[in-house]
Amino acid sequence: MSELIQLTAAELAAKLSAREVSSEEAVRAHLDRIEAVDGQVNAFLATNAEASLAAARSIDERRAAGETLGELAGVPLAVKDVLVTTDMPSTSGSRILEGYMSPYDATTVAKARAAGLVSIGKTNMDEFAMGSSTENSAYGPTRNPWQLDRVPGGSGGGSAAAVSAFEAPLALGSDTGGSIRQPAALTGTVGAKPTYGGVSRYGAIALASSLDQVGPCARTVLDTALLHDVVAGHDHHDSTSLDFAWPSMARAAREGAATDSLRGLRVGVVKQLMLDGVQPGVKARFEQSLALLTAQGAEIVEIEAPHFEYAVAAYYLILPAEASSNLAKYDSVRFGLRVTPDGGGTVEGVMSATRAAGFGAEVKRRVILGTYALSAGYYDAYYGSAQKVRTLIQRDFASAFERVDIIASPTAPTTAWKLGEHSGDPMQDYLNDATTIPANLAGIPGLSLPIGTAAEDGLPVGLQLMAPAFEDARLYRAGAAIERLIEERDGTPFWAQTPSLAGASTGKAAR
Repeated sequence: MSELIQLTAAELAAKLSAREVSSEEAVRAHLDRIEAVDGQVNAFLATNAEASLAAARSIDERRAAGETLGELAGVPLAVKDVLVTTDMPSTSGSRILEGYMSPYDATTVAKARAAGLVSIGKTNMDEFAMGSSTENSAYGPTRNPWQLDRVPGGSGGGSAAAVSAFEAPLALGSDTGGSIRQPAALTGTVGAKPTYGGVSRYGAIALASSLDQVGPCARTVLDTALLHDVVAGHDHHDSTSLDFAWPSMARAAREGAATDSLRGLRVGVVKQLMLDGVQPGVKARFEQSLALLTAQGAEIVEIEAPHFEYAVAAYYLILPAEASSNLAKYDSVRFGLRVTPDGGGTVEGVMSATRAAGFGAEVKRRVILGTYALSAGYYDAYYGSAQKVRTLIQRDFASAFERVDIIASPTAPTTAWKLGEHSGDPMQDYLNDATTIPANLAGIPGLSLPIGTAAEDGLPVGLQLMAPAFEDARLYRAGAAIERLIEERDGTPFWAQTPSLAGASTGKAAR
């Protein structure tokens, strides 16, 4: 069974299609892997083996009957706990939703099920996606499979860690300011933030509605593209969903890996994203990647985006303001936790006690900040000004893309830091999103892929690629070509370099 967990999603899908292995065997192998190692990683908040195996058996029966199934039918899938599901609790990493069972599936989950993917569990996350380390979960931190004393990034650290630890070949996440891309960089996986509106947010527990975007995570660019194809598309349940004929991301990835697709590609490097605090090992790997691109015929263009330096400040006004509004629904009255003070109390008293007990420190911090920013007398000065900065950042991107095809930067300025290292100083976490936040403010797509390890600590380094809105396929084409170059340089796929967890071999030596 260890051979099954080491396969990429595309490889496993091919074996399933050829009936060399059953979906039940594949799902059971991954559930066994979760049982063996998740006590160390804490990537999953919930699993439902009975429901997962029943779904797998159904796929096997349909395939045996000759039914034409989707390319990923039978492949296991991990789901970030921000997406509601009917077969497992949906908590968004918060005590205030502990045990909550949704009456419906998120659109992305429903699309995955319709395509034959088998959900095997809900993954850990920073509470309501507020954080950059997955240390803010009410259910304990997730650990980085590369070094268990390190964070996996956040807020979607559970999904990225599950993929990195070979607990799942594919995962769904959400990205508000980098919550798919930054964990991908820190765990040596691939993660994509689609164009805003390209993937439905219906059934995604809202943090900041103008920034949130659901997207895929996997160990390879092709696997990520295959999952993207499954979940993309218009959804009438989501008023921000784009009615657009999306090209196949998987086709773009395959083209990028098979052809000399970097020749003539204009790659922008934004001066304002090369931060003073970029770790030397991260900077070295980034510069090596640019050299690889140049050797393949790409043109490196230095560009200015003067308003990017205000992105973090603008983001941390817009996000808390929208979060304050979105989280007002957790009032102890309709659903979720209810705490009654001793001796009873008024509705206001119950609400206050419930929110005090149910929300963690980071959520309270951002709700208070957002409420203040939206209050009378401060709305224009804070929230209104932040939205003006957002428009200027969008114009910077538009100007840049007149000169270049894609923009490249380090996904995160550092590799994974130690658990607890940033405790008591939330600004350190906030600044770690400085390279990913601009894409969310502009609504453009972004992709992170691993480009090696940093010399000083041996931990993964991620390369971020960004493209104009609607040009997600451009990222997959370029990303797959770069991934091929990295594999040729190293002599092995990057994901095959992930250290085995103690006492639980991945079986990579048999590959």
